[in-house]
Amino acid sequence: MRTLVLIPTYNERDNLPLVVERLRRAVPEADLLVLDDSSPDGTGAVADALAAADPQVRVLHRPGKEGLGAAYLAGFARGLDEGYDVLVEIDADGSHPPETLPAMLAALADPAVDLVIGSRWVPGGGIVNWPLHRKALSLGGNLYIRLLLGMPVRDATAGFRAYRATTLRSIGLQDVESLGYCFQTDLTWRTVHAGLTIREVPITFVEREIGDSKMSGDIVRESMLRITRWGLTYRRAQVRERLAARQVERWESL
Repeated sequence: MRTLVLIPTYNERDNLPLVVERLRRAVPEADLLVLDDSSPDGTGAVADALAAADPQVRVLHRPGKEGLGAAYLAGFARGLDEGYDVLVEIDADGSHPPETLPAMLAALADPAVDLVIGSRWVPGGGIVNWPLHRKALSLGGNLYIRLLLGMPVRDATAGFRAYRATTLRSIGLQDVESLGYCFQTDLTWRTVHAGLTIREVPITFVEREIGDSKMSGDIVRESMLRITRWGLTYRRAQVRERLAARQVERWESL
């Protein structure tokens, strides 16, 4: 399967070379596409230097910071246009272990699987160097998502994942409006409702050692508001369907 690994960057000049080196060792057959949102720290120039030294590394320079989801949508469009079979999402900060990617791609080789998520919250997965409150936030958020949206996925917010190109073509990317961190939940939700199969592969998530996390309270609140709206819409639709089914049963019993 032709594989393209998408690496969104914003102020990751120190982390990017390390992640690229680990990816090239872990999946030497894969191509890499850096999606840089005009990082003011010069990440784009670092990416260009990496690309000049390695024909399997390329760079897509974007005009400004527009959000994680917008960067990935641009990368998906490029990869689909170029005929890749698999598109991978991975953070540039080293928190997602590239060494786990071969296992994720092996899981996706099963023709019954449409999306593989590198999961922190399945048996064998874990977190390194997170404070208790952040671990509780992630666990609680994923439990809330699972209960509200009825999804059989334990880590719907995970950002380390491998999609079949056919999956991305079938879940309506043109309608995606969530461009922040709830982008991952949005695409998971779309995959489930398209009747496709998700498999979770355990990973050990390691908190970044270089640079600052881009997570903030505003990002969390925006994500939860969107997820709550999706969930309420979904549950209302369920109630209407049940009421309609009962009405049909009453008419048929007359």
